[in-house]
Amino acid sequence: MRTATRRTFLKNSIAAGLGFGLPRVIIGGQDQSKATGANDAVRLAVVGLGATEAAGGVGGRGHQLIARLREVPGARIVALCDVDQSFLEREAQPFKDRGETVITCVDLRRILDDKTIDAVVIATPNHWHALATVWACQAGKDVYVEKPFSYNLWEGRQMVAAARKYGRMVQVGTQNRSSTLLRQAFDYLQSGQLGAIRYAHALVYRARDGIGRVAAPTPLPTTVDYDLWCGPAPKAPLMRKQLHYEWHWFWATGNGEMGNNGIHVTDLCRWALGQNQPPPRAMSIGGRFAFNDGGETANTHIALLDYQPAPIICEVRNVKLGTGPTGIGKFRNQTGGVVIDCEGGYFAGDASGAAVFDKQGGKIKDIPDDGGFKNLEVSHLSNFVAAIRSRKTGNLVAEALQGHLSAACCHMANISYRLGNHSPPETILETIRANRELSDAFERCREYLRENGVDLGTTPAVLGPWVTFDTKQERFIQGFADAANELSRREYRKPFVVPKLV
Repeated sequence: MRTATRRTFLKNSIAAGLGFGLPRVIIGGQDQSKATGANDAVRLAVVGLGATEAAGGVGGRGHQLIARLREVPGARIVALCDVDQSFLEREAQPFKDRGETVITCVDLRRILDDKTIDAVVIATPNHWHALATVWACQAGKDVYVEKPFSYNLWEGRQMVAAARKYGRMVQVGTQNRSSTLLRQAFDYLQSGQLGAIRYAHALVYRARDGIGRVAAPTPLPTTVDYDLWCGPAPKAPLMRKQLHYEWHWFWATGNGEMGNNGIHVTDLCRWALGQNQPPPRAMSIGGRFAFNDGGETANTHIALLDYQPAPIICEVRNVKLGTGPTGIGKFRNQTGGVVIDCEGGYFAGDASGAAVFDKQGGKIKDIPDDGGFKNLEVSHLSNFVAAIRSRKTGNLVAEALQGHLSAACCHMANISYRLGNHSPPETILETIRANRELSDAFERCREYLRENGVDLGTTPAVLGPWVTFDTKQERFIQGFADAANELSRREYRKPFVVPKLV
């Protein structure tokens, strides 16, 4: 296996301007800043293919994106990369069956060395997102990176800086940003026709199962290069039943459900509010209830992102022990999507369909699917490919900065949670009683847990502190600042070090 670091690679192969404009990036004498010709296929590599049969998974994100990319006009998949050889063989076989040539490799650095590849699609675990993105930008490749944009706050800043410094098109996989339904709906809300926006609610009511416990390290799959799988993260024994997918629920590699699905709806709320900075402060209430497993992240989480004048409340619920239709609960008849409260009523729904209601809950009008939901991912990927051709960052509907800002919301929520302490429900209620919306969210959460056999009186939730953020310097300030800033970045395992660019 190749052992050269990215520093050596870049020294030998990149001559780039300094500063944060849109400089030319030259690789092997080829000017990568030029637009791809109208008749030239954009040559793509998919990095991270995913486990299609992992318990709790959704079928392998890279695997899904391959199918969608094949529907994008002018896009051609020319390379596949994954640290699991069995995944490579699984995905390469259909290309062989069609008589199509595709490069396969285990090490991402081989993809980045290939001057014929225009862009990379990154669907790796979260802890690889930043390094893969920065390396790709430095190598003159455009990037489509899955959500959440970054593993931590500091990495998000470096990713945005890399996009700017190396003049790359970087799109994050929050595909709802390509919804014409939501764009029109949020334009309507921001016009003031329903009155001023008061609150935004982001909902993730999705049942999951626990992942169990292990008493000893689990043998690694023989098909996996575990050193590359760990990459920037600590290389530790596998203390869970399966390597793939379950990494979401451990702080060393994932960001919990808040960063997994919470990012989608939080991003929509921020879009609806027209907020283009991180929240000035955040706090959390939550816990890992009922599962009695080895997971570390919260499976029940309420986060208040204190945007002004309209804050966001994100609610995550994963516990549903019964088999009946109730147990996970609803808010305004929704189990997912967003609810945007305005002075004259509210909006409720998502890209698959929505409606506007008056203050009493009477429906004012339906906003049905305009036909775009089925092809949402193809539209989002097509937008990325079009921007590669135009070289106009402003054409991207979910550009790097937007990805960073929405990921920052989830990171701040998780940081507050990780700095919190188990507290009796009476203490939590007393702490939040001045905020009617948050108090209501907590009471509804308490009832949902009670229906699933969890009594917060005997199994208390974690009450996280307010963490205050300097949105210009992107650092925590005031109380808990040192601990919060420490959780905003990590120590890297050489040679997998995310470079400091800003």
